[in-house]
Amino acid sequence: MHLTQKLELFPDQRVTQTLFKEVKNAAELRQSAVEGKINGALINPTMLVDPFQVMVAANKAVHFQKTGKMKTRSLYSEIIFNLSPTNNISEAFKRFGISDADDSVMIVVVHDKNETQQDIAAKVDGRQVPVEDVSSLSDPAKIKKLYKITPQEEKCGTLLDAVVCRMATKDVM
Repeated sequence: MHLTQKLELFPDQRVTQTLFKEVKNAAELRQSAVEGKINGALINPTMLVDPFQVMVAANKAVHFQKTGKMKTRSLYSEIIFNLSPTNNISEAFKRFGISDADDSVMIVVVHDKNETQQDIAAKVDGRQVPVEDVSSLSDPAKIKKLYKITPQEEKCGTLLDAVVCRMATKDVM
């Protein structure tokens, strides 16, 4: 039910995504993440179009970590920041991090190919669902508004194309 993929630019690194619905302890999870007790990114899946969006953010975060150019304090906060179309870190956490009232969460962990990952899933009081189901939790209207996606753009490409384009170019705009 989780999705583990290799980072093409960093073949020794893997990104594992795990999706939960009906989460009852989001406040506890968020607090544990803030305290550094959870070694992973806790993402609000309503702002995600597709697991590929998370892979783009994770790839960018690992690249910035390896080159010493991270804008945040940790790899996992960098992943959340890279999902955002803006350069405002606190805004990125508000939009893409989980809040106390959330009932779904996407957990993202970056690990070495030979490393067994810390089992964060055991800490979640919720129902694990296939990562590919993330689009069923998405809020396309909020996503379009946040990324400022125009109707013309949707005619020539997908929502995912537009979102990934914004994420990829935010550092050069």
